[in-house]
Amino acid sequence: MKFLHSMVRVKDLDASLKFYHDQLGLVETKRIDVPEGKFTLIYLATAIGEPEVELTHNWGSTEEYDTGRNFGHLAFEVDNIYDFCQKLMDDGVEINRPPRCGNMAFIKSPDNISIELLQKGEALAPQEPWLSMENTGSW
Repeated sequence: MKFLHSMVRVKDLDASLKFYHDQLGLVETKRIDVPEGKFTLIYLATAIGEPEVELTHNWGSTEEYDTGRNFGHLAFEVDNIYDFCQKLMDDGVEINRPPRCGNMAFIKSPDNISIELLQKGEALAPQEPWLSMENTGSW
């Protein structure tokens, strides 16, 4: 068995692509427009051949996409959690659970999907401003 992808419905495709592509750094691996079904599927991954996140955009939909805790989260490994979180903050992304431990942080996508960021290898030594930063919102 091979894990292929997780699907996330998105309301604002531009905001979601900015988040997943521009801010998280995922690469678009495939795009499928289905005019008869009025939807677009965009597949993104950390690299070609890696498991993907499938963004499903239903054209013109006004449906609210509520998420429950039963979904959980997507998780990505980063080379330096402090640098990555700082880059996200500088680009306007809220850090919901800061990397106080030097190992783990949580953020949310524009569609309220929890994203876990994990430090590659060993945890980094705790440091400010992360060490004293409070949680915000839910994650």
